[in-house]
Amino acid sequence: MLSQEERNKVDRIWLDFHSNGIAIPSDVIEQFNYLIFLRQLDEREATAEADAELLGEDYEPEIFRTEEQQAYRWSRLLAMTDVEERFRLVQGEVFPFLKTLGSEESAFGRYMEDAVFKIPTPLALDKIMLGIEELALGDEDSKGDLYEYMLSKLGTSKVNGQFRTPRHIIRMMVEMASPQPEDCIVDPAMGSAGFLVAAEEYVRAHHREALQRAEVAEHFQREMFHGFDNDTTMLRIGAMNLMLHGLGEADIAYKSSLSETGDKGRYTLVLANPPFKGTLDAAQVNPALLKIASSKSTEILFLALVLHLLAIGGRAAVIIPAGILFGSSRAHKAIRKALIDDNKLEAVVSMPSGVFKPYAGVATAILFFVKTDHGGTEDVWFYDMKADGYSLDDKRTPVEENDIEDILARWGNLAAEKDRKRTEQSFLVPVEEIRANGYDLSYNKYKEIEYTPVEYPSTEELLAELDAVEADIAKEMGALRGMLRVAE
Repeated sequence: MLSQEERNKVDRIWLDFHSNGIAIPSDVIEQFNYLIFLRQLDEREATAEADAELLGEDYEPEIFRTEEQQAYRWSRLLAMTDVEERFRLVQGEVFPFLKTLGSEESAFGRYMEDAVFKIPTPLALDKIMLGIEELALGDEDSKGDLYEYMLSKLGTSKVNGQFRTPRHIIRMMVEMASPQPEDCIVDPAMGSAGFLVAAEEYVRAHHREALQRAEVAEHFQREMFHGFDNDTTMLRIGAMNLMLHGLGEADIAYKSSLSETGDKGRYTLVLANPPFKGTLDAAQVNPALLKIASSKSTEILFLALVLHLLAIGGRAAVIIPAGILFGSSRAHKAIRKALIDDNKLEAVVSMPSGVFKPYAGVATAILFFVKTDHGGTEDVWFYDMKADGYSLDDKRTPVEENDIEDILARWGNLAAEKDRKRTEQSFLVPVEEIRANGYDLSYNKYKEIEYTPVEYPSTEELLAELDAVEADIAKEMGALRGMLRVAE
């Protein structure tokens, strides 16, 4: 979670944009991110240079390849004392250079093609760059928190149910999904591409040898990662984020995922945190989704979309609002039935309602399932996450309590969960029992509460104690009256 000090820095930069005529929040976010992107490119190049020097190797620049382009680096621009010259350079050369970093066919190239530099004056650019230089951008968490805080200023978080998924929750989901080098991964509500970046990091860390093969490396760069969004601002941010992680050729596209047809059965892994709120008229929804669950609710339709997108044998890790687990409407029951009877539901991880604070207090869960189209659900694993390593209030400060390591360990050995009692934090529930309970998937439906017998005193003992108390009071009152008579 972004510290108050960092929020204050962002607020000051935001005010600098506003006072220089850039008042539309989406415009501020775009211009803000162009400059952050430039800074991150320079930091990435500097890290590669330092690594080469440490190994005693010659370094060939990967980003700023020519002497002219070396002048475009953030550090060199910041060192310029002539703000007029810097402004001319950024507006006339650096910004056009950023737009050319991806190929014409790449998503980065497409979404940056229409990008416009809007900072109006040299002094405004100077002040904004100095402010951005003070921001902490040392890791993915801090950058993600920065994006989240900026997006909160759009005022859409609570309106559209859109908010950034905390990085540690993304990591947990990706580890449980275990992306493989041959996977074809999609996030149909990608936002800033956090799930795709985490999947990319997981594959690089766990499948280094496989990535050394030419055909696997080609698949990794061009065919493995896909993302959709219906917000061009987020597509540009996502494209820049993927570019920084070496995935400039990843397939991201402007798409209203619930409305458009196509891509049926194309993907082997879906990672997503779809919007929780909203409704669509039937005329706006892909008819294939309505066959799975007839509903106007986007939270139900997105689950239907995931099933539509998955290939047979494909798997999914999807965040849902807790209401999906026990909702009594026909559509709620239909989507749960589809997951359980027509496919293979593997796990339900319930999360505490504070995970998405301060932007939303909604209770959520993560569903893990495999598309089979012919059933296969046997035992469903339930886990009640009580803590995620952060306080569950609006401040979200780090705390010692954290169930994530336990979740990962138990997920890796589900056979051992068969002996767990229903009074514990996790357990397996047979599918027949779930069906008998109307396909209810809430943890509390199956949890058993242990009642410890408490021995209370008998009525006679209580009355005797009261008599003794009254006698003490009468004795003290008598003593008090005696002291008052003496005083008179």
